[in-house]
Amino acid sequence: MKNKSLSLGEQVAVGLMLFALFLGAGNIIFPPQLGQQAGDSFSIAMLGFLITGVGLPLIGVITVAKSGGQLQDLAGKVHPVFGVVFTSIVYLAIGPFFAIPRTGTVSYEIGVAELPFMTDALRESPIPLLISTIVFFGITAFFALNPTKLVDRVGKILTPLLLLVIALLAAKSIITPMDGPGEAVGKYTTQPFTEGFLQGYLTMDFLAALVFGIVIIQALQAKGVTDNGKIVKTTIFAAFIAAAGLALVYISLGYIGASSLQTIGAQSSGAEVIAKSANILYGDFGNILLSAVILLACLSTSIGLLTASSQFFTKIFPKISYTGFVFIFGIFSTVISNFGLAQLISISLPVLLAIYPIAIVLMCLALVDKFFNGAPIVYTVALIATALVSIYDGLKAAKIEIPAYEDLLSHLPLYAEGIGWLVPAIVCTVIGWIISLFTKK
Repeated sequence: MKNKSLSLGEQVAVGLMLFALFLGAGNIIFPPQLGQQAGDSFSIAMLGFLITGVGLPLIGVITVAKSGGQLQDLAGKVHPVFGVVFTSIVYLAIGPFFAIPRTGTVSYEIGVAELPFMTDALRESPIPLLISTIVFFGITAFFALNPTKLVDRVGKILTPLLLLVIALLAAKSIITPMDGPGEAVGKYTTQPFTEGFLQGYLTMDFLAALVFGIVIIQALQAKGVTDNGKIVKTTIFAAFIAAAGLALVYISLGYIGASSLQTIGAQSSGAEVIAKSANILYGDFGNILLSAVILLACLSTSIGLLTASSQFFTKIFPKISYTGFVFIFGIFSTVISNFGLAQLISISLPVLLAIYPIAIVLMCLALVDKFFNGAPIVYTVALIATALVSIYDGLKAAKIEIPAYEDLLSHLPLYAEGIGWLVPAIVCTVIGWIISLFTKK
């Protein structure tokens, strides 16, 4: 059936699918850690986190949908070569290099390793992690091999279960709260909003938003929705449902973390915060609940990311089939996930600091594209200025510093807060626009 209009229930199912695709490993482990470390500054820190963790993904899905669903077309506004290169980097970052392996590792370290039957000897052995990731990515590949069924399998089955488990944890933390927040620590003492803003990067949701657009569009087309206007309208509706769901989950998990300090003590990671909090709230049953949430969240995100990555690289390298890329990325992700969660997070942070600002500026320019007639020079000048700062931020996070360049950048507004790229991007957008006025289209 062509040009079909979805019922309200079907549109909600699409929104729930998008929500489930977003809600993965990072979404579960970072809010509790923010809550515990922010302490009495939790509200301000969470506001910053919601901007990058919810606001940017929402706008990202809408922008990509209006651009036809393809990140490559959006990035191609700068230059066709940039479109291919930048899109490939994004897909690799949220795909087999970082985000997909992280779903497998987190599903084990919190979902499986915390189950009551897991002994200390088993947790220290590499064999359970290997077996767990093989099974996990086997299931992921099974679902990804038929992406047209994503709405039915994820939106109607996995997501309601996922929401139920999170609701049980959140409700118990409110009905029988723990001892309450302590004092803020680290950068949350002086810059809670900015630190929360930067922590939102680690969820990778904004980068995922730039590629989930095509997954939603193809799912709608498989249901008979072919009119572009209806596709965009339904995608925007789905984006708001996903954003509302993410906001509620982040606030709930952040609150659990914020109220946990005096009960469980300071923990080194969000995974430990949520695992020990679940045990306090529900005992061993709490760990089983948490395992269910982690496995469902990580599985749904892994399916979406594997589907999107395989679809993209099949276009770039058509000699390799979609099925071939599903198995290649699935096997690669299985191998990478066995390096461990801490290692994956430490490696991914420099990359995210480098490419996140570039993606943000690209999206913002696309939103106001009509005001400068899509002139490539505006994109080029603004993105070069952004990259000169953001790439160095990434290098610095990787412990690679250039003192002379550091001294130069330190004079930029907001550089100390970690968003030194913002003012140069705005100034150079204006410069690019002025140049475009004197340049033939």
